[in-house]
This record gives sequence, structure tokens and C-alpha cells, in this order.
Amino acid sequence: MGKFLLKALLNGVIVVPLLLWFGTVTFWEAVAAAVVLSVIAYFLGDRVILPATNNLTATIADFGLTFVYVWAVGSFLFWNVSLGETFWIALGVAAVELLFHTMLPQGDNRRRKASA
Repeated sequence: MGKFLLKALLNGVIVVPLLLWFGTVTFWEAVAAAVVLSVIAYFLGDRVILPATNNLTATIADFGLTFVYVWAVGSFLFWNVSLGETFWIALGVAAVELLFHTMLPQGDNRRRKASA
């Protein structure tokens, strides 16, 4: 649970301010979007893709997931976030995820046993 909370915090530090800056987004919409994105990215990227592949592949998947998610939610809720701005949000999340993934193997016995 601690790793998920760290991931949600790190993603929130990137997603919330950038959504507020780029679009017509309320604070609570930005927070909700960051939390839902973190849940999806944690279970899909960190629990499925990362153990099956490597850090770079999982980071690219997180970039793509963030890009599609922000674009789709932004279009649905009329946030007026352009594709370029969505790209920068996704790139910021990918940079944080790259660092986050390097921290995951520390203390995660399942990953150590799988690589041994």
C-alpha cells in the first residue's frame, strides 16, 4: 500500500499542477483524475507490464496510458487541454515513473525471486 501511495503522490505532483495550468480544470477534478490515473497505472503498469518486461517498457506504457487517459478525460469533460499539453503532462509522468520503477525492486521479494 505504501508504494501505491508514493506513486499517487508523485503522479499528483505532476498531473494536478499541469492540468490546472494548461486547462480549464478545477482543483478537485485534477486531483480525481490523478488518483484514477494512479490506480490504473499501478495495476496495469506496475503489476502487469513491469514484472513481465523491463523498466523502459513499463515507462513507455505509462507515458501512453497517461497520454490517452488525459486526452480522453479532458475531451469528455471539456478541459481544453491540447494534444501538445497532454504530451507534456504524459512526459512528466513518464519521468517520475522511470524513477519510481527503479525503486520498486528494492524490498519486493517477488521481483528478486523472479530474476534469480
